[in-house]
Amino acid sequence: MLNIEYDYLTIIDIINFGRSKYKMSPLPIEITNISKNGIWLLSGDKELFLPYADFPWFKSAPIGKVFNVEESAPGHFYWPDLDIDLTLDIIEHPEKYPLKAK
Repeated sequence: MLNIEYDYLTIIDIINFGRSKYKMSPLPIEITNISKNGIWLLSGDKELFLPYADFPWFKSAPIGKVFNVEESAPGHFYWPDLDIDLTLDIIEHPEKYPLKAK
């Protein structure tokens, strides 16, 4: 038998662990514009431009699939319908990642 003492607040925190107040909610993210040159992605208070010259996968993708984007962690973006996975660093510095899928 364990003899561990907890104060009331600790017990309540243990009971509540895993409930909604402790879960991470999805981060606010949206595609704000699709133009002939690329797409604009809004993540929190930061707007990012993804030109088709650097991210050609989006150019011929259906609009609905481009709009279906998730930010699973800060700075990590995933388009499940297109199986595209990008980080903030890739978007801000595409010259550091010269390999492109065709």
